[in-house]
Amino acid sequence: MDLVRVFENNQKWIKEKLALNPNFFNELGKGQNPELLFIGCSDSRVSAEELMGLGPGEAFVHRNIANMVTGTDLNVMSVIEYAVVHLKVNHVVVCGHYSCGGVKAAMQSADLGILNPWLRNIRDVYRLHKNKLNAITNEDDKYDRLVELNVQEQCVNLIKTAAVQKAYRDRALKVHGWVFDIHTGNLIDLKIDFDTILSNIMEIYHLD
Repeated sequence: MDLVRVFENNQKWIKEKLALNPNFFNELGKGQNPELLFIGCSDSRVSAEELMGLGPGEAFVHRNIANMVTGTDLNVMSVIEYAVVHLKVNHVVVCGHYSCGGVKAAMQSADLGILNPWLRNIRDVYRLHKNKLNAITNEDDKYDRLVELNVQEQCVNLIKTAAVQKAYRDRALKVHGWVFDIHTGNLIDLKIDFDTILSNIMEIYHLD
């Protein structure tokens, strides 16, 4: 990659934005008021704003390997707290994607060094759903289903947090689980049922 081209592209982008709206950057500098927190994968093929058709200021974005939401990750927990409590987003999306390298790596037995503790979280998802997954004979279909189940479990992890539970009670915050089909470009809504998940975990994870 020629990095000089990156700066040339930046100047071209500035001109295009100013041609459409001379006050574009002045307005950006006034602050942000996004409606949505997007937690996605770091995969270079998945561009959060682009696949949603959104522009700067419309989504608060956090990305990591395999779109994980783990309580011991202060990075993602801080992002959730800031977006939900301070920015007061009304939607939180966990978006995975088919052909996810992190999910595929978690399906292998290989020792991947520093990645092991991170991928263990995905292996835990496999363990929770192993009977259903092992019943799928086609490896690609099994791989795709684990991507979906991983999104589902990360939504459950979101719902375990105090910030999300309080925002749900106070202003009906919604949690969504999506999968980006990298082969077609389609976004697939897994239709996460917040009420059912919360009722199922309330005895242990409900926070006043």
